[in-house]
Amino acid sequence: MTRANNFDALRLLAASSVIFSHSFLIAEGTQDHEPLILLTGRQSILGLAGVFVFFAISGFLVTESFERSPSALAYLLKRLLRIFPGLVVMLVVSAFIIGPLVTTQPLGEYLHRPQVYGYVLGNTLLNLTVHELPGVLFVKNPVGLEVNGSLWTLRYEFMMYVMVMVLGSLRLLRPSVLIGLLALGLACLRWDALGVLGTWGWLLGFFAIGMLLYTLRDTGIFDGRIALAALAGLVLSVPLRQFIELFPLFGGYLAIYLATDRRLPVLPATRFGDLSYGLYIYGWPIEAMVMHLSGGRAAWWQVFLISLPLAAAAAFLSWRFVEEPMLRLKPRRAGMRDISERAARVLPPPERVRRAG
Repeated sequence: MTRANNFDALRLLAASSVIFSHSFLIAEGTQDHEPLILLTGRQSILGLAGVFVFFAISGFLVTESFERSPSALAYLLKRLLRIFPGLVVMLVVSAFIIGPLVTTQPLGEYLHRPQVYGYVLGNTLLNLTVHELPGVLFVKNPVGLEVNGSLWTLRYEFMMYVMVMVLGSLRLLRPSVLIGLLALGLACLRWDALGVLGTWGWLLGFFAIGMLLYTLRDTGIFDGRIALAALAGLVLSVPLRQFIELFPLFGGYLAIYLATDRRLPVLPATRFGDLSYGLYIYGWPIEAMVMHLSGGRAAWWQVFLISLPLAAAAAFLSWRFVEEPMLRLKPRRAGMRDISERAARVLPPPERVRRAG
């Protein structure tokens, strides 16, 4: 896959949309006045659509990552290095910097509470039940106790990574299988009876469309006429009240198309590093702190406009000092090839071994 694409720009936009939507929730305790929830007749907020775009792009790029990895374990190591170092540092910052600044408990008592350490450990293990810190209330509204409302997706993102590894190891990353996965994901969105698969099933279609489009990338699937049809379908899904149900097909296709269309200018989205993940994980706690420091009086637009540059700064620091250094540890195909070539120069050819025997 060529590097001349707009995946990074779209991910930045998606992360910013999450921060935008959360500004309403954190400032007002409700998302009832968020623009997309009004435009879609209460079907979806902009931040949720951003999450859908994240999953579609991730399905595409992670499938590529598996195919380019020298082994399944190398692939898994890359995925672990991408998620967990930045996550752990953010959790430590939340528990031991933000928490002490907000808690109503004395610092010594706060630091002796097992919930503080349980918050870091639980969320490192992607436990979705650990949301609060002792005595920490950012604002008196329904989400005021929530330390980071963005982390719920990481559990399912990682589950998708494991799914790619399993399918790839079984040589099942082929269109026929991925069409079936996409159909299952669409069915989970449509019928409550499939709720037994939980949130993983609900998000499956958004990830599967990215996987499928990666396997079909050389078939001419990316076409301006198809993109226009997808845009029309996404627009029509609103009055049909099927915006979320049809987003994997239409929104997912549009996201990958816009990222890969070579006729579009490539935006310099990584000039300061790959900030999308840092924006995503730091956005909520920074917004909550802005709301707390305003005494609970800040309007949503104030929360957003103040928090976005602060989250970008935190994302830059996370990338520069945590994520990028850890990603340098990723195993690389070239390195594996060099090892193989050195081994070939040392070991005798198989034919010589057979003759010697």
